[in-house]
Amino acid sequence: MTTIKGPAIFLAQFIGDTAPFNSLESICKWAAGLGYKGVQLPTLDARFIDLQKAAESKTYADEIKGIVNAAGLEITELSTHLQGQLVAVNPVYDSLFDAFAPEAYRNNPAERQKWAVQQLKYAAQASKNLGLKASVTFSGALLWPMVYPWPQRPAGIVETGFDELAKRWKPILDVYEENGIDLCYELHPGEDLHDGITFEMFLDKVGHHKRANILYDPSHFVLQCLDYLEFIDIYHERIKMFHVKDAEFNPTGRQGVYGGYQNWVDRAGRFRSLGDGQVDFKGIFSKLTQYDFKGWAVLEWECALKHPEDGAREGAVFIKDHIIRVTERAFDDFAASGSDDAFNRKTLGI
Repeated sequence: MTTIKGPAIFLAQFIGDTAPFNSLESICKWAAGLGYKGVQLPTLDARFIDLQKAAESKTYADEIKGIVNAAGLEITELSTHLQGQLVAVNPVYDSLFDAFAPEAYRNNPAERQKWAVQQLKYAAQASKNLGLKASVTFSGALLWPMVYPWPQRPAGIVETGFDELAKRWKPILDVYEENGIDLCYELHPGEDLHDGITFEMFLDKVGHHKRANILYDPSHFVLQCLDYLEFIDIYHERIKMFHVKDAEFNPTGRQGVYGGYQNWVDRAGRFRSLGDGQVDFKGIFSKLTQYDFKGWAVLEWECALKHPEDGAREGAVFIKDHIIRVTERAFDDFAASGSDDAFNRKTLGI
């Protein structure tokens, strides 16, 4: 077994225009001051990392790594959530998702997709230059508008959608294989890959590609009423990344999973700061440790109520206290009698 690494923090929700959140050097010093040991980097803000440059220049990648290391931290992984979203977009969402791409690619879905695919490939190469092992993304969504079958879905449309999703992602996964990087899909409502079954459907379509893996985030499973502990039992071999994020689901006589179009504060299901929700993190850390998870425990802060800086400060301690330092011996070794083959055979009467 391996002791999970951490605590680490995903920086996406903390980046801003005022110090210490407006540069890589200052935000890393802030995170280190809270007790974090690693940072997960989003890749769309050039103030923190120029993704293309990190892919094409080992020297530049070493400079980025040096800035992080100087604060006493490590880079855990790179994130391409927003670029991954643009690999597969149902036309109904074109205008909404245009904001994720540079202005030059907006109102042009074909060129926007080409840009997104190249971004994913850059992330594989940059991850290799940075000495990382995994990267996280979203799958995008062609089928999400049809997740609840009314009107009835046209026959064969799910199969067609997953065929197309695999067609778009297989060449990207091959680039990750060439660079020795696991590509981890965050299974998330709004994405075609949002639970275990949809991940299995995708895995079948990409030939069980060894680089198609999972970022495990229990908060999204709480909101889907999915058994997030059994999920680890089923998929632990594919879980290569871990977001530590809390959530709660409190259905009423007026609303349930779909939330009644309410804002986050008023939804039955909502994200919370660590320790304020319903997720059984003791169970999660125990199972991941049992299955020898070798990655990082990374805080993703999203909360409908609490200030992000308070969530970050409390989160470092919360994760540190939940990481299990693995034992090097069995608890009952003190009672071991010692044995060899002859002794064992004599004990068994053979």
